[in-house]
Amino acid sequence: MNHAIIVAGGTGTRMQQHLPKQFLELQGKPVLAHTLRLFQQFDSRINIVVVMHHAFVNYWNDLRETLDLGIQHTVVPGGQERFHSVMAGLDTIADSDGVVGIHDAVRPLVSQHTLRNCYEAASISGAAIPVVTVHESLRQVTGSVSVALNRSVFRMVQTPQCFRLSVIRHAFHQDYRPEFTDDASVVEAAGHDIQLVEGNRENIKITTPEDLIIAEALIQHRMI
Repeated sequence: MNHAIIVAGGTGTRMQQHLPKQFLELQGKPVLAHTLRLFQQFDSRINIVVVMHHAFVNYWNDLRETLDLGIQHTVVPGGQERFHSVMAGLDTIADSDGVVGIHDAVRPLVSQHTLRNCYEAASISGAAIPVVTVHESLRQVTGSVSVALNRSVFRMVQTPQCFRLSVIRHAFHQDYRPEFTDDASVVEAAGHDIQLVEGNRENIKITTPEDLIIAEALIQHRMI
């Protein structure tokens, strides 16, 4: 069975808004609603768990009733760091087998092709994440000195990051470390290789007000 943990722990600081970015509107619906719909379209039977800051759980539960989304999902409060929030999501999954995709709530433009690639690859290899190539030039800065880097050897990492449940549960037996910047870094630290699969460049993470404008344009383009 497929599972999804949607991490919606933002509190709105970088968006300069009183609401977290996952609740801001795109085409008249919250960003989170768009994200949930994509996973439902990918697999109508998927088990979805949304993890969010405890202060907004009741807000979302009320909003989802008003919106009448028709998308079954469980909402649980998250933890101090992403690591703890994902762990809280994993604790709600009773299955011992299957694949779980861990996805940023504020990536409402992941393609069905990317979802399929990630889940299928993880079911075989145990761990798969979507990436895209870097188009901009890169420089590494150390103090006042900078050097050019070869961008062809770098990849930009997206979500969903997908894992067999047995693999990620084993990885999350580790204690939290600051270098765990995403779920793949946790699994890699536990000794499991990560398979890279092709992502989609539109799968942006909405972090700033400018990102919201770009996402509006991309969604509008999809509707044409």
